[in-house]
Amino acid sequence: MPGIYLFSEDVALAKQLLTPALDLKKSLNQPVTVLTVSEPDAKELSTLGADKVVILQSPNKWVDGFAEAIYKLFNDAKASILLVGGTLRGKGIASYVAAKLDAGMVTDATVLKVVDGGLLATRVLYAGLALCEEQVALPAVLTIHARTFLAPSASAVPSAIETITVEADTRVTVGTVTATGDTGVDITAAQKLVAVGRAFRKKEDLKLAEDLAAALKAELACTRGVAEDEHWLPIARYVGISGQTVKPDLYLAVGLSGQVQHMVGCRGSKVIVAINTDEHAPIFESADYGIVGDLYEVLPLLTAALRK
Repeated sequence: MPGIYLFSEDVALAKQLLTPALDLKKSLNQPVTVLTVSEPDAKELSTLGADKVVILQSPNKWVDGFAEAIYKLFNDAKASILLVGGTLRGKGIASYVAAKLDAGMVTDATVLKVVDGGLLATRVLYAGLALCEEQVALPAVLTIHARTFLAPSASAVPSAIETITVEADTRVTVGTVTATGDTGVDITAAQKLVAVGRAFRKKEDLKLAEDLAAALKAELACTRGVAEDEHWLPIARYVGISGQTVKPDLYLAVGLSGQVQHMVGCRGSKVIVAINTDEHAPIFESADYGIVGDLYEVLPLLTAALRK
């Protein structure tokens, strides 16, 4: 039976995929099926309006190994659209399924519309410098980046949950899982962020931003240079095209130029405030509010005012 399928090994992203899936359901009048490899995740996903949640059960928990099983389910159902979370593993699975189906595939889609019996998808090009529209025939496979959509509201009627046993690829298996040892902070969930750039002269000076973040009850974020070149902050706090994508209520950008590679990771912020000595810095083109000034003078004043 034709339908809309979705999958992501990240339950938060799987929830977000339900929003475009439910919109497509209205256009195509086709049911929405969520695929997951986790029973706890299935229970969470069943409350968000899908017609069915299917748990793919296999002794092998290597996520990439479920690509063939997902292809077979989708193909046997003669389904129309497969939405996959745009993680590294998700994109690998999506490309595998699209190749097996000989179907069109769009990566990092941001807008989806049913047009003339096919799917018109808008995607970002060149790190956010341009938008591209691509039309693909059905069946189609699309990947969607985290936080492109908000998760839908809970449904009054929970979805049916079905468990099926599948044969996952056994060439790779998951052995021991070891924690990365990072701070455990998820800046993508923060409502307020203070982001720091290379205008800070030394690592110890980040204390100015830390004090401001504490006064705002915000988390600290940074540019790629601060995390990967200077190693002043963990990679988990890096915002940008190859880092984290964030959508806080407040994004306070301190001492960063605002190059497109960084802004693609924070452009969804509700309010962007910039502090920079260079009035012509690109960050001011994206900012809702800006302060042209030396961060070493401005940050202590802001912190003191917030603490009153």
